[in-house]
Amino acid sequence: MSYRNTTIISVLAAIAIGVPTAMLFGSRNPVSFSSGTALPEPRPVADFALVDHRGQALTRAVFSGRWSLVFTGFTNCPDICPMTLALLADVAGRLRARGGDLQILFVSVDPERDTSAALAQYVAHFDPRMIGATGTLPQVDSFGAGLGLAHLRNPGAGGAYTVDHSAALVLIDPEARIAGYFQPPFDPEVLAADLAPLFGRRS
Repeated sequence: MSYRNTTIISVLAAIAIGVPTAMLFGSRNPVSFSSGTALPEPRPVADFALVDHRGQALTRAVFSGRWSLVFTGFTNCPDICPMTLALLADVAGRLRARGGDLQILFVSVDPERDTSAALAQYVAHFDPRMIGATGTLPQVDSFGAGLGLAHLRNPGAGGAYTVDHSAALVLIDPEARIAGYFQPPFDPEVLAADLAPLFGRRS
């Protein structure tokens, strides 16, 4: 899956949930990013029910009191997912070195194959602090739609399949509100510099 495809999916999803173009270029943003888009008015994350990589229930309470970045993908992804998760682990490490505690949530859009056990092994490869999550397909679909993220299963020969998905990162504030979006390509140094001022800032 190419960055072009995932960017198209991300843009279409944003349009579908009604993120106006003015938000992309407006000057009223409460925060500004050199590599992303801050929403002028953060929007509450809808209630959801998922299961984390430890097999524990995961709800919107996971976002309470912490800045978070959400990324959706799947463990069989050949390139974009491992590259992005490695980058996010790098960014989280850079922020920890500056005293910032960024939470990373990776939600699988392939619940058929990505069990909690599979996610536990996968996210631990990148950062033991990273949270993996899954659920039923309707639960995952609902979660993604609530954040303006999309995915599409592409069947192949012999029952094989892959999944096209949004490559965007969704920024969630400590009040469990969608605060902004970052689109690829990502630079860990620039992304960390964008996020660093948030720590110590009231949402």
